[in-house]
Amino acid sequence: MLRGQVSFEEESQNPPAVGHWKPLMPSKGDKEEPEGGCQDAGGVHEPQSMEQLNVSRLRSSSVEIREKGSEFLRDELHKAQKELKLKDKECERLSKVREQLEQELEELTASLFEEAHKMVREANTKQAAAEKQLREARGKIDMLQAEVTALKTLVITSTPSSPNRELHPQLQSPSKAGFRKGHGRNKSTSSAVVSAAGHSVAPEPVSRECKEVDSILFAEFQAWKESPTLDKSCSFLDRIYREDVGPCLDFTKQELSELVRVAVEQNTLTIEPVASQTLPVGKVAAEECGGPNGFRSQILTKCALSGLPRTCKHRIMLGDSGSYYYISPSCRARITAVCNFFTYIRYIQQGLVRQDVELMYWEVMRLRREMSLAKLGFYPSEM
Repeated sequence: MLRGQVSFEEESQNPPAVGHWKPLMPSKGDKEEPEGGCQDAGGVHEPQSMEQLNVSRLRSSSVEIREKGSEFLRDELHKAQKELKLKDKECERLSKVREQLEQELEELTASLFEEAHKMVREANTKQAAAEKQLREARGKIDMLQAEVTALKTLVITSTPSSPNRELHPQLQSPSKAGFRKGHGRNKSTSSAVVSAAGHSVAPEPVSRECKEVDSILFAEFQAWKESPTLDKSCSFLDRIYREDVGPCLDFTKQELSELVRVAVEQNTLTIEPVASQTLPVGKVAAEECGGPNGFRSQILTKCALSGLPRTCKHRIMLGDSGSYYYISPSCRARITAVCNFFTYIRYIQQGLVRQDVELMYWEVMRLRREMSLAKLGFYPSEM
């Protein structure tokens, strides 16, 4: 297109060729000049037509090139749009996969937390049962050892000349023989064994617990469950603070009790067992209690919360202060009951408990009952 314009401008700038004028009376030597002049005029018109033809050809070729270029660009645009659509579909598919993986990960985390909580509870229950069986076995061993010692003493003191009447009931009077049936035992161990073999102990009736949902408490729990929070201004937590948490953490030492309550709410309280030799016997008055059958005696020290002399097997630390306070088993049971309650409602708040609302409500009621029992002084023997 530019080349055609240049040629056209060149043509407009160059003046047209003009032929020579013929003389009126041509000479003999000039006979063929008119023919030459005609040929010169024809030669001028011929390049002009050729240039016009070239211009038209250039214009048609530029139009064709433009059409081909636009068609090529349209094809490329269609290809790019198709690729964008494919990439959008791929992005949607990957986003769905990511959401599905996140949901599965969240469900797996929640199930792991529930399973861990369940395993901890089962382990604690089994440990308590094993410790109870161990104590019972030790008691039976002590009782049998005492009985063996008593029987050895009776056998040593019995001779044919002076038989021991405890070993030979037939030598006793009929009234005493009728009264003492079975094998005679030492008075120190007879209270731990059944005196008469023929007497059978009647089994105690098994009491089944009945439950009924309180409509007011359940409505408060449902309202709290819609948007769970640890703010005690809501009716659900306000009631539990007034009826359970506050009384359960109300100890004689008010200042320390308030610090314990704040640490429990902030989840910064630590409870750990201590050995008897680590108790601060030098700071407080301690007294020795004789252990049975030669066992090591226990040391009584003052409980930091109640201020009473008790056997303190555990101590607490508030946050990262590094200061330890020795507590009695009863105080430990009360603090543990409140901590268990807060742990469970934190699980609910974080969405880690995937149960029916009624089941969660009864679990909360069970934890409230533990707090009430601990406040009244009831706690497991393994505390």
